[in-house]
Amino acid sequence: MSFAKTYPVGILGGMGPAAGVDFVRLFLSACERCLREHGVAIVDQAFPEHWLAQIPVADRSRALRDPNAPQPLEGMSLAIARLVGLGARTVAVACNTAHAWQAALQREHPDVELLHIARETASHLRASGVTSAILLATEGTYRMALYQEAFEACGIHCVLPPAPERDALMEGIYGGVKAGSLELARERFAAVGRVLYEQHGHLPMVMACTEIPLAMPFIDEARAWRLVDPAEVLASALARRAYGLT
Repeated sequence: MSFAKTYPVGILGGMGPAAGVDFVRLFLSACERCLREHGVAIVDQAFPEHWLAQIPVADRSRALRDPNAPQPLEGMSLAIARLVGLGARTVAVACNTAHAWQAALQREHPDVELLHIARETASHLRASGVTSAILLATEGTYRMALYQEAFEACGIHCVLPPAPERDALMEGIYGGVKAGSLELARERFAAVGRVLYEQHGHLPMVMACTEIPLAMPFIDEARAWRLVDPAEVLASALARRAYGLT
């Protein structure tokens, strides 16, 4: 058996670059699952055409805080146009906070489907029977209520960390992963996860920043935590589009 047709897809990365590269890994793993589920041999030729655009994009959290700061919309739109020019029919944005501009990008590029990471994650949690989940994210993502609104639409209660833990998350993201210090990131994320696990037990912790999964799952204590990676959910949705399964 083989898929009669596959469809080119695109990935908008660069926010930061390590997260974009890791998203490609998640996408390829999702493609392998699709192939196994449909009894298709896993060979080079079975993988769909996919393109990664890694370009420097203005800081999303800063842009949301300060309208006079450099804005990311133009750079993201240019990258999407290049992906569309390469034939991409569906594009996934490998950054949570960047989804603040998802609607504007979709209006600028009506001929391509832009997946929405929070909506895909909320649907995944609902299908798994989850009714409450903890949100780990940047201040920009919290401020725009990206996940809160998507969770509410699916009947899921969104638990936000206290202010000290939110500050520690930002330190782990910016001073840790983005700065190349995974040790610092693991320290900060471990402290956050420890507090939340003590307070909420086995509630899912949704790692709603693409930098967090680059460090948090590798913490020894995290084996007891119920971690959910929205990037993995988004990658699975993109793989389904590439194989025409959705």
